[in-house]
Amino acid sequence: MNLDVFLSLFSLLLISLAVFILSKKLNLPYTVLLVIAGSLLVPISHIELFSFITSFDLTPELLFFVFLPILIFESAYNMNIRHVTENIYSIGLLAVVGLIVSTLFVGVAGYYIFQAAGFAVPMLALLLFGAIISSTDPVAVLALFKEYGAPQRLTLIFEGESLFNDATGFAAFLVVLDLITQGYQGYSSALEALFSFSTMLGGGIVFGLFMGFLFAKLIEAVRGNEHLEITLTLLVAHLTFILSEVISEHLVIADHELRLSSIIATLIASMVMGNFGRYKMSPHVEEYMEQFWGYFAFVTNSLVFILMGLLFADLAIDLNVAMLPILLAIATVVVGRALSVYPLLSLLNLTGKERKIPRNWMHLLAWGSLRGSLAVIMVLLIPDDLSLPGWNYSFSAKQFVAAVTIGSIYFTLLVKATTIGKVMHALGIDNLTEVEEIGYHKSKAQMFDESIKKLDHLLVNQQINPEQHEILKQHYQNQYQIACLQCKDAIGDSSVLIEAMLRTYVLGIEKEELKEIFQRGEIQEKTYKKISNMLSIQTERIKRGQAQVTSANEHFPIDSLERFALFFTKLAFWRDHSFKPEELYVYYRALNRIVTKALAALLAIENSTLNEVFDDKQALDKLISLYQELQTNTQQKMRDIIKANADLLNQLNQSAAKHVLLSVQLETLGKLHKNEIITNKLYIMLSHELQQEKLR
Repeated sequence: MNLDVFLSLFSLLLISLAVFILSKKLNLPYTVLLVIAGSLLVPISHIELFSFITSFDLTPELLFFVFLPILIFESAYNMNIRHVTENIYSIGLLAVVGLIVSTLFVGVAGYYIFQAAGFAVPMLALLLFGAIISSTDPVAVLALFKEYGAPQRLTLIFEGESLFNDATGFAAFLVVLDLITQGYQGYSSALEALFSFSTMLGGGIVFGLFMGFLFAKLIEAVRGNEHLEITLTLLVAHLTFILSEVISEHLVIADHELRLSSIIATLIASMVMGNFGRYKMSPHVEEYMEQFWGYFAFVTNSLVFILMGLLFADLAIDLNVAMLPILLAIATVVVGRALSVYPLLSLLNLTGKERKIPRNWMHLLAWGSLRGSLAVIMVLLIPDDLSLPGWNYSFSAKQFVAAVTIGSIYFTLLVKATTIGKVMHALGIDNLTEVEEIGYHKSKAQMFDESIKKLDHLLVNQQINPEQHEILKQHYQNQYQIACLQCKDAIGDSSVLIEAMLRTYVLGIEKEELKEIFQRGEIQEKTYKKISNMLSIQTERIKRGQAQVTSANEHFPIDSLERFALFFTKLAFWRDHSFKPEELYVYYRALNRIVTKALAALLAIENSTLNEVFDDKQALDKLISLYQELQTNTQQKMRDIIKANADLLNQLNQSAAKHVLLSVQLETLGKLHKNEIITNKLYIMLSHELQQEKLR
């Protein structure tokens, strides 16, 4: 029997890979084809030779404690907290208030709709269904958003809502389940439910912050040991989730059971790890993490969606009986989603708390609300013996909720997911903005320019002959000229756009140089984050049409979230985050290096082919002047620090030189080992010696 389970698991993974390849050829969402494939596996499993296919079951424990933390961590780890806080009102309204509105509408309005259709169902059963179906699943939608080029802010709002309403939806599900199992006692039950809902969210946030910063500290302690670093990221997801559940079972204050939301705790811990812990990892581990967790999320989603198809095809209710409630449920959920989007976001636009959300974005948020894995998990967590007063059907309440839930999921996947691209196009959401159109042509010009340079290199190395070189060079020069002309046409007479492009271009160079300096270990994490924060603020200003800097002496304080993080880590781990004189010098030295690199790039534009793209001497001169002023300013501050600390420069330069030389030696040793010039034994011995030298 055990062999059948393993054979089933690996067969399902193999089928998932085949479905993924097919989805690319058919240009259909991967998750949609997975549930279809899952449905088709049921009749196939009735053939004796393939009976093992259904041996692998989606148990509630497997879904809840293994799969769900993986899905939460993978999404939350890559979310930028700064961007989330900038859109916290829209995300919060949709994820908390919107979910409650949808849940109540499905439960209360659905009760009367079902009664009018002659299918009387207790209100609590529909409230349970409302809590399950109201949380959105980002997997299929975000893949389509990326494919069709949805605006970054819209994508962020949708992803943020999907992540946070997983937590609020599950909390609402537990509250309704308690009302069913313990009975509704009127006003006191409503207050108890509200208290339970609030403590789940609030407690989850606090515990998630603690676990996130704790594991970030642990990763810093084992930095350099890649296996331990990766293991700790696995632990932060699953241990936070499981400990939240353990605490919820045993925490009682004043005769009240206090629950923590394991989903919100894991979500917050994962976001802390992604925004603060990732900078404490070794550079090669940090780059690998996204691929590592992306793979696990891919496998998890593949299994969940294909097994979802198996569940639907194996429903206990006769489809003839289930069809009417499924159709009623779909209609109720669609209206409930609309009520949770349009009024709330329209009200937010009136308050002016955030940048306005366009009406066409609201249309897409309402239509693109797919449901997925969490809904299936919650259905499986409903007790099989769940009973409701007034339930008079041959099928159980759980079977009813499972049928309408999976039917609604199928509708969102088969109808909504397959039409999102067309809806986006019809609403004009996939249209390029003015800046994006310029960036499109500019990028093509730069790509063709690099191709021309590469052709000369191929000729010198005799990889192509002179005749081939001439033909290809002529082709790419023509393409380059066309791209430059199209870029100029798109810009028109707008010197403001050229200046914004130039500023964005050099800020990108600064960010790249800063990351290289940090990865080489020449600056500490807090120096890197302070400068990175400054560059992010400047980039956001340019996007909003504001001045990049107000003056060369402008101070860029860390944002409130970063201040909170520093306060929390200092409070929890007794760490001093203030800058000492030598650290301040290193900060200005790093700042000087990235400014110098940006200035060199600007000066190089005057004598390069890029000048055809950035064809505005006034804008170029203005930016060169700004960066020269920034360079002078940082160098003066470095001199002031040295003047006040006479022995500082020699000590720092000697320490920096030793660090750079050790990095060169480690890099050289790695190449010797990779190319099998030295044996593994020699590599280990020399590597150990260098690590010991590094610690001195």
